[in-house]
Amino acid sequence: MQRKRILPYLCNSSDVDAEFDAVVGHLEDIIMDEEFQQLQRHFMDKYYLEFENTEENKLSYTPIFQEYIDLLEKYIEQQLIERIPAFNMTTFNTSLQQHKDEISGDIFDMLLTFTDFLAFKEMFLDYRAEKEGRGLDFSGDLVVTSLSKSSSLSPASNNIRPFQ
Repeated sequence: MQRKRILPYLCNSSDVDAEFDAVVGHLEDIIMDEEFQQLQRHFMDKYYLEFENTEENKLSYTPIFQEYIDLLEKYIEQQLIERIPAFNMTTFNTSLQQHKDEISGDIFDMLLTFTDFLAFKEMFLDYRAEKEGRGLDFSGDLVVTSLSKSSSLSPASNNIRPFQ
C-alpha cells in the first residue's frame, strides 16, 4: 500500500482541509494529555519566578523562550509523527497560516506561545499570578436576586425593576 503524501499544491483543497482537521484533532488530544500537561507544568514551575510584570524584558527570558520552543515543539512534533507518519511540520505551519481563523482559542493560544514572545511571557505571568494566589476571582461579580413573587420584600428593595 502506497502512503499518500499530502502536498497542498498537488491535492484538492478538501484533502488538504481534511488533513489539517486531522492534525488539529490530534493536537487537541496531545495538549490535553496528562503527559504534555506535566511537561509544560514542570517547565513553568522551573522558570515562573524569573518573569516579572514589567514593560522591560530581561535578557534571561530569551534562552528560556528558546528552551520552551525546543522542548515542547519537539514533543508535539514527535507525537504528531507517531500518530500521522507522513506529518510534516513545515507543511502544517503553512496550512496553519491559511486556517488560523478556524482554530479554537486554546489550541491557537498554545501554538502562539511558540511564535509570539509576548504571548509566551503573558502565559508565564498568568501562571505566576495563579501560583501566588493572585489569579482572577469572579466571585465578587456574581449577584443573586430572587425573582420569586412570593418574596416579602418589594421589587425596589430586591433591586428588581418590573418590565414595562
